[in-house]
Parts: sequence; C-alpha cells; structure tokens
Amino acid sequence: MKENAIGLLNRDLEGEHAAIIQYLTHAYSMGEGEMACEIEAIAREEMRHLDWLAEAIVELGGVPSLTRGDMRTGGQSVAEWMRNNVLQEQDAIAMYQEHIEAISNPRIRRLLERILSDERSHRGDFDHFANKAQKQGLKDLRGSRRDKEAKTLNWGIEHEYTVVLQYLFHSYMASSKQVKKEMEDQAINEMQHLGWLSEEMVDKGGKPKIEHTKVDKSTKTADMLRADIKIEREVAAEYDRAARETKDPDLKKLLLRIRDHEVYHADLFSDLLKKEERHSGGGGSTKRRARTA
Repeated sequence: MKENAIGLLNRDLEGEHAAIIQYLTHAYSMGEGEMACEIEAIAREEMRHLDWLAEAIVELGGVPSLTRGDMRTGGQSVAEWMRNNVLQEQDAIAMYQEHIEAISNPRIRRLLERILSDERSHRGDFDHFANKAQKQGLKDLRGSRRDKEAKTLNWGIEHEYTVVLQYLFHSYMASSKQVKKEMEDQAINEMQHLGWLSEEMVDKGGKPKIEHTKVDKSTKTADMLRADIKIEREVAAEYDRAARETKDPDLKKLLLRIRDHEVYHADLFSDLLKKEERHSGGGGSTKRRARTA
C-alpha cells in the first residue's frame, strides 16, 4: 500500500514541478506588471505543494522524484499561454481527484484535498488572465539575442535551477534538522538568483532557457555537503570570471552579487560539514581507543 501511495505522490510531485517551471517561464517572459507578479505568486503556491508532497513521500519511506512532468510550452501570445495554464490545472485537478480515490491513508487524502482546492482556484485565475491578456494584447517580450552575455546568463540559469533541485532534495533526505533548514533556505536563495538572471535575460533581448544539469542525489549528510561545497566553489569562480569579462555594468553588478552569495553558501556548507565530521569522527575515535585499551 505504501509503495502505491509513494508512486502516486511522485506523479503529483512531477506535475507540480512542471507547473512551477511553466508558470515561471511565462511570468519572466511577460516583463514587469501586475499579472506577472500574480503568476509568480501561483508558482510559489505550487512550490509549497511540491514541498508538502516531497515531505509526505519521505515520511512514507520513499524518495522524492526529481523528474519534471509534461509542460505546455506552445503559444505565441500571453493569452495562449494562459489558456495552456488552464489546461495544465485541469490535468492536475483530474489527477488529484483520481489519487484521492486511490489512496486510503486519511492524512494523505486530506493533504491532496487541500492541494486540490488550490488547483481549482488557480484554474479560475488563469481563465481570468487569459481573457484579460486577450483584451490587453499582451505579447511575448523575449528576444533572440545569443551573444556571449546571453550565453553567460543561460549558463547561470541552468546552474541555479540545478542547485535549487539539489538543495531541496538534500533537505528532504537530510537527518539533521539544521542541515535540512539550511538547505531549504539556500534553495530559496538560489530560486531568487534564477529569477534575477531570467528577468535580466528578457530585459536584454534574450530568451531564458530553464533547464538543469545532473543533480547530486547523495543521501548521507557528509556526502551531500561535500557535493554542495564543490559546486558552490566552482560556480563562484565562474561568476567571478564572467563578471570580470563583461563590459555591461548592470550585468557585472548582478554577477558579483550572486558570486558573493555563492561564496557564502560554500562557507556555510563547510561549517556544517566540519560539525558533521566532528560528530561522526568523535564516535569513531572513542571506539578505536576502547579496542586498543
């Protein structure tokens, strides 16, 4: 029974993952405005759903999926995007209804019913946005810029998406409450970076490509932290190099700000690793002394 519930919850998780990226892509591509802010708020609610589902999966003894479900990425106008979002929500509503019927655990059913309520509200929101965007003639503001600076921005977007997933996964699997909290906090910070870089890309006439590379799936705390320190140090150096090479003052300022955050993350994870090694190493040395005595 647990295995069946874990499988269904992971399907829900993958759907939330898809919705988050689909909605953020739309929000970033519209530029500044009230509707873009409202869509980002909906994406944050989907992030909360993803978090709840992942925690429920771990509590049942499962491993949260990092696979992204199917997205609807077509459409030339904002009104078409919003109609695609309505369809995305309709799919989610149908799946949650099906899974509520299939799962017997009352606590899990209550969770899915809670999420279902939000999805019904989102469907109505996107239907309203579609009509509003049609009347206002809102358009895709992304351009076709593909120069070195556009490549730098898309490289940064790719990295930030990757570590958001990595730190969330590590936070779900960590046994230490402190590590869990810090991983979640830094994932939120990396999501901010993703937004900054994507918005900068659109402002400069480019098209954000929100894709990720390989995610570390370590489940031992020390291994997680070593992987996270490694990626942070490598990326901080790359942001520093890119900032020195660009002649765009606004981009330089952004890259250096993100670099400073990445350096902070590496130092924070290093402190956590030292604490973890002291904790595990202390126990091991005591046993060695006992055997020698």
